[in-house]
Amino acid sequence: METRVAVIGIIVEDADSVERLNETLHEYSPYIVGRMGIPYRERDINIISIAVDAPEEIISALAGKVGNLPGVSAKTAYSNIVNKA
Repeated sequence: METRVAVIGIIVEDADSVERLNETLHEYSPYIVGRMGIPYRERDINIISIAVDAPEEIISALAGKVGNLPGVSAKTAYSNIVNKA
């Protein structure tokens, strides 16, 4: 199995989606290397960065599920290095 390191940038504009977002991230926790969250109170949003090491299909599925939550945007940046797990 081949894995890649990626960063998923998430912006949460709807606080009602936070619980579902956390459930989704917990579901994918075996692949999450680290997480950083920044509450941007002046804009009433949250900015979250998730570092993952997983097969591309898993990364894509996670970003897709997160990005489909109401009021949540997600974009992914992939490393160019592919590792054999």
